[in-house]
Amino acid sequence: MSLHEQLEQMHEQITNNVPEASAKFDADTKSVIESGLAPQGLKVGDKLPSFALPNQTGQLTKSDDLLKEGNLVISFYRGSWCPYCSLELNALQQILPEIQSLGANLVTISPQLPDESMSTAEKNALTFSVLSDIGNKVAKTFNLVFTLSESLRPDYANFGIDLQKTNGDDSFELPVPATFVVDKNGIIQSAFVNADYKQRMEPAEIIKVLKEIK
Repeated sequence: MSLHEQLEQMHEQITNNVPEASAKFDADTKSVIESGLAPQGLKVGDKLPSFALPNQTGQLTKSDDLLKEGNLVISFYRGSWCPYCSLELNALQQILPEIQSLGANLVTISPQLPDESMSTAEKNALTFSVLSDIGNKVAKTFNLVFTLSESLRPDYANFGIDLQKTNGDDSFELPVPATFVVDKNGIIQSAFVNADYKQRMEPAEIIKVLKEIK
């Protein structure tokens, strides 16, 4: 089953279980997209902004060091509380051996605190770097950050999602889901950015791009 099919199945399950909340989330997402104010992200041909972030074990991970080793896949996700993100993280883990066999590295980035990143990695048995971008500082350089609508915050709280706790601030800022494939020269060769959190880059497409730029 493709990641797209898994995401659709997840949305169907959520809609069936909590139809009112799901409809509200969908309506808000549609409104943001139609407003034209949704973050657009960096584009193909753009230079990768350098970053240095702690991974799930507290080790500082630098983009410049990763690029010295080869091409790089970067995936921004909202947090471990997001079931769609969990599906994507697991799909990325499944293709990690192929990514590595093509001479590339994979990192994922969220605004979660390091402890939350460690829990995410352990819960999903992830063996790639899960980076903590506290305050969305790096995500902002990728033009990915938006502020969660005030109208949705009570709904998040009702589902037990405490962004202030997991992210360590009260900004309610999140990155839109995005995946970038970057060549060893730091140039973005493929960019998937979508304000609809139910949409993600298909793993097979990541592998296809890596093969083309190897």
